[in-house]
Amino acid sequence: MAMEAVEIEKMIKEALPDAIVNIRDLAGDGDHYAAEVISEEFRGKTRVQQHQLVYKALQGNMGGVLHALALQTSAPE
Repeated sequence: MAMEAVEIEKMIKEALPDAIVNIRDLAGDGDHYAAEVISEEFRGKTRVQQHQLVYKALQGNMGGVLHALALQTSAPE
């Protein structure tokens, strides 16, 4: 069962309410996405810490329902 882009965006925004989230389905299969996430929560955090926040927001769906997610994260300029 694939995961919809809107569902991924919703989960991220629930965990990071100020986030600007852009999701792209890379393969058209609902399993391989790219996400750009911009949030003030990322300020002062390492890239690994930023990605961990996004993975936590996805509540264990990474590697299961959601097979691959290429992440680009940053704090607002």
